[in-house]
Amino acid sequence: MEHRIVNPPEGNHSIVVFSPQGRLDITTAWQFRLKLQECIVNTTPHIIVNLGQVNFIDSSGLTSLVAGMRDADKLQGSFKLCNVHPESKLVFEVTMMDSVFAIYDSEEEAIKAAPEPMIF
Repeated sequence: MEHRIVNPPEGNHSIVVFSPQGRLDITTAWQFRLKLQECIVNTTPHIIVNLGQVNFIDSSGLTSLVAGMRDADKLQGSFKLCNVHPESKLVFEVTMMDSVFAIYDSEEEAIKAAPEPMIF
């Protein structure tokens, strides 16, 4: 799973940007969740997940994102989603998870935005 570290010019913390591809479902969600958790604990609790290349997400995928958000919150981090693929966007809207996550249209917007309080 591709990820990279970004150091915003105005920020005082690094951000890890994850860019999963394909499906985020029962076959891939657990591995994704473990990668998020490892990164949050060992690198930085400030995470952006770019979902531009994820064309399918199911409840397992949503659960891995919620778990990542909670892990980041425990360490006073931030957890943002961006560039949600149109085919996946409907899942967020139907489950009303679009009101739970901080979702940005682009990765650049998510990087520039100040950390937002997490809602549970």
